[in-house]
Amino acid sequence: MWAPLVTLLCAGSAYSTSIDRRALVARYNPIRNTSSATTPMQVGNGNFAFGADITGLQTFQPWAIMSTWGWKNDSFPPGESLVDVLDYAGVSLDNHGHLVEYMFNGPELMQQWMISNPNRVNLGAVGLVFWSENGKVLNVTEDDLTSVKQELDLWTGTLTSNFTFEGMPIQVTTVSAQVDDSIGVTVSSPLLKSGRLGVFLDFPWNDGSQKFSDPFVGTWDNASIHTTTLDTTARGTIRAEISHTLVNSTFLTSIGGDEFTITRDSPETHRYSIKPASDSDVFSLSTTWGLTPPESVLSPAGISLNSTNTWEDYWTTSGFVDVFTGSTDSRANELQRRIILSRYLMRVNEAGDYPPQESGLVNDGWYGKFHLEMYFWHCQHWALWNNWDLLLRSSSVYQRFLDTSIERAQVQQGWPTGARWGKMSDPSGRSAPGEINELLIWQQPHPLVFANYEYRAFPTADTLRKWEPIVRNTADWMATFAWFNETTGFYDLGPPMYIVAEDNIYNNTYNPAFELAYWRLGLGFAETWMERLGEPVPENWTIVKDGLAKLPVNNGTYKVFEDIEDDFWTDPTYINDHPALAGLYGWLPATEGLDLEISKLTTEKVWATWNISNVWGWDFPMLAMSAARIGDQEQALEWLLHPLFQFDDAGMPVGGVRVPTPYFPGAGGLLYAIAMMAEGWDGSNGTAPGFPAEGWNVRAEGLSKAM
Repeated sequence: MWAPLVTLLCAGSAYSTSIDRRALVARYNPIRNTSSATTPMQVGNGNFAFGADITGLQTFQPWAIMSTWGWKNDSFPPGESLVDVLDYAGVSLDNHGHLVEYMFNGPELMQQWMISNPNRVNLGAVGLVFWSENGKVLNVTEDDLTSVKQELDLWTGTLTSNFTFEGMPIQVTTVSAQVDDSIGVTVSSPLLKSGRLGVFLDFPWNDGSQKFSDPFVGTWDNASIHTTTLDTTARGTIRAEISHTLVNSTFLTSIGGDEFTITRDSPETHRYSIKPASDSDVFSLSTTWGLTPPESVLSPAGISLNSTNTWEDYWTTSGFVDVFTGSTDSRANELQRRIILSRYLMRVNEAGDYPPQESGLVNDGWYGKFHLEMYFWHCQHWALWNNWDLLLRSSSVYQRFLDTSIERAQVQQGWPTGARWGKMSDPSGRSAPGEINELLIWQQPHPLVFANYEYRAFPTADTLRKWEPIVRNTADWMATFAWFNETTGFYDLGPPMYIVAEDNIYNNTYNPAFELAYWRLGLGFAETWMERLGEPVPENWTIVKDGLAKLPVNNGTYKVFEDIEDDFWTDPTYINDHPALAGLYGWLPATEGLDLEISKLTTEKVWATWNISNVWGWDFPMLAMSAARIGDQEQALEWLLHPLFQFDDAGMPVGGVRVPTPYFPGAGGLLYAIAMMAEGWDGSNGTAPGFPAEGWNVRAEGLSKAM
């Protein structure tokens, strides 16, 4: 792992000793005495996560076992086939003399199939099974348990659940491997010795019939439309293996650990019961999920050791922020809780090989697909906290998706050059059809920002060469998309397009303020990249960047887009969603042509007039960063701790009024904002420049500045 140099920052009274990281992390170990109706406890590794109820398993609640690789396609609509997918054609729209084919308004059945497929799969459930003294399965509910206490040890990634059933104590410890997609479970109870306690595995049907599958994923009552088969042939440390087939996709569950017997409960279900073979009061089980048969499975003890070592390394060798120790502001404890729990949950849910979906690995939103415009909010914080080993897993998506993005730009849409990055995507690199999916543009400069941050951390020729094709093709399309307006003498953006808030009319919107600023920033990064490589900067990049339309202004404040009504500040249509105007100087640094005084007045007017009751997730960190940059540190904290920006008892970012819980761009945005406010940004002065001096003692170790 890349080990950053340690820096110490203080706001308020001075500290010279390093942070007691373990004590601060342990302070916020989540504890439950009953299951939550909305979120599980989780263990995981970024590519795989296991959600647990109060038993440490999925005994009473079917929380999902999710992965970055577990996807399936539904059957095609009647009469349709793969040929119809390949032949799908949408609508053609004029782009200022250039006819572009977009993937929407095509055949309705096939379009919906392409939107909902592939969809992400819940790999199964693992829970406790209770037997009576004569061997009958008991119908036990959570209400039958007493003396319940569950605690997640954040430092080691170990979930320990204690409870009593019929006067007998039961303890379950649950850990996730970090080197593969396994869990280790150890059950301790006198009920094991008497043959009254075991473990079950169950497998649900999954499909793309629902855009959102929350809080649970899959259905358990239609066993006839999918299949499972059990193989009890021993292979190395594997004692049994279950194959689960959904349409044409098969997922394997490989089981090891202590000796056991396993049987299928009924041909009419996909539930299997495991009975320990020994009369011990301790039983350990390891279970691995995958697409191909593993050679072996780790032992439960090996999984536990792997979890402990990896989590300790995570907590000790990357960035850390302490806002609690020495602070007198009463809000410090809650802010610290959000920081610690977000750091844990992002490592579990958002550190995989692909950009995360909005709900991470907890449940499914948008059929489990990820959104490339949201990738910044999900994962850019890893750069500031110096978790490059984790960020590099998923940022390579720009190399992997380059070919499909070039095809989208030049083959599907007919642009002469460049790569157009998609929106709602999956591991194939295909972008789902739909108006917003096809016409949104603010994801386009993202790879230039990711590349820039990587070069700041690793300023080498290898970094420059690695990103050169992405930088070149990204900027080529950005320069091509802008069109020269002969009437004004400037290069304009749009129409057609959707802006950040997605609340505009796509075919008559042009020159949105945020997108113009982001275009300038991105093209500037691309120019600098070529200069570092010693290669000529394409002339059209510079012509377009320097000739882009000025940010639209009216009556002393910036406008959302140029042709918006002048009194848009009082029109609910335009002040009801993501307030990207506040991102002009906050999320983004000062870009060429930005007037800082106008930007400040605009930001303050956003605060005063926007319908904050309808904003959500990453909006609050964006608003906090705007406050920090203009020097209103108190307001920055108010945004990060706003009553509508909630994190539950386990640290899950609450979706709020707009989307289901969890909504992880809120947690990613929080961590990005905290790093920026604690370590600073390019051109900032002093220590912890985003925090008030009074009442706050902020210490930061191992962070990097924001742009």
